[in-house]
Order: sequence, then C-alpha cells, then structure tokens
Amino acid sequence: MENSFEDLIASYIENKVGIAEYFLSPELANHLKQNLLDLNEKSLLQAAGIGNSEKLSYDGAIRSDSIYWLDKKHNNVFENEFFDKIDAFVLYLNESCYTGITGYEFHYSLYEKGDFYLKHLDQFKNNPSRKYSMISYLNSNWQEADGGELMIHQENNNQKISPTQGKTVFFKSNELVHEVLVTQNTRMSITGWLKSD
Repeated sequence: MENSFEDLIASYIENKVGIAEYFLSPELANHLKQNLLDLNEKSLLQAAGIGNSEKLSYDGAIRSDSIYWLDKKHNNVFENEFFDKIDAFVLYLNESCYTGITGYEFHYSLYEKGDFYLKHLDQFKNNPSRKYSMISYLNSNWQEADGGELMIHQENNNQKISPTQGKTVFFKSNELVHEVLVTQNTRMSITGWLKSD
C-alpha cells in the first residue's frame, strides 16, 4: 500500500502531478465500477454542476458528465474499502508532508461517448478548502482510440493521462488547469478532493 502512496508523492514532487498506476487493486476497481454501473442503471446519477453549493450552475457546453456522491452513511462495503485506503493515504500524506488535510469528498463520475469537461481549476474562488485533487480510474482495457484523457496544462509541459483502471492521479487543486478530453467510450472514475477546512 505504501508503495503506491510513495509513487503518488514522489511523482507529485517531481512534476506537480502525482501518478500511481496501481493505487486501486483490480478487485476493488471492478467492484467500484459495478457499483457505478448499478447506480446508473437505477438512474441515480445526476448531471454534474459547475461551482459549489453557494454558486452552482449547469452548462452542458462546459461539462457533460454525471455524478453520484460517495458517503460513508451508504455503508457500501466496497466504497468503505475505498475510504479506508483514502484514510490511510491522508494519514501518510500528513505525516510525511505536513499537509494538514482534515477531510475529503469524493463522487463517482460517468462520461458517456461524446462527453467532456473543458479547462478548469478545482478550487472554488469563494472557498479555498479543496487542497488536492484525486482521480481514481475504473476503466479496464482502455485504448488510445477511446480518448477521454485527462489533459493537465503546465507551462511548456502539457500532460495527457489515459484513464486506465487502477490508476490514481493527484495534484494541487488551486494550481493546475486541466480538462477531460472528449471520450469515445464509457469512462468511469472516482473523483474527489482532500480538504483542509
């Protein structure tokens, strides 16, 4: 477990973008993917908005994915396993990097063919509590032709990251402009933020 934590932190320190190829085990990723598909089958996902609760809007020309917020109150065994992993990572991050993270929030994210999310920052202008962004991907057998890459924009170094199953990406929420390129296949992830209130 600590190896994937170190992969995230070391690559973040080197490039401002942490990547761990196997942060989620294949078994856990498959179970979480099935949860997401079941929720979608029951029409429980909602159109993703832009902004926070104080300033929320919906614009399909900017963002077209659907989401479902994870909550420990749901008492889903696999989501709780995911939360246990995040709890362990936060503890490791706080102890090794003194980040002062006190909480987090995560949601499932589903992009259907043709969906995208234009360039944006993850930290709200009216609320700086989001410190780090984390995305864990749930897409087995993802091919380059499927598109849907995470494009991170840095000066002289744009980085295109394929959303392959088990991979987790980690970066500062107020620092890096990023986007999700148009996907040609169903694209699934758990997306969230480590927070300091």
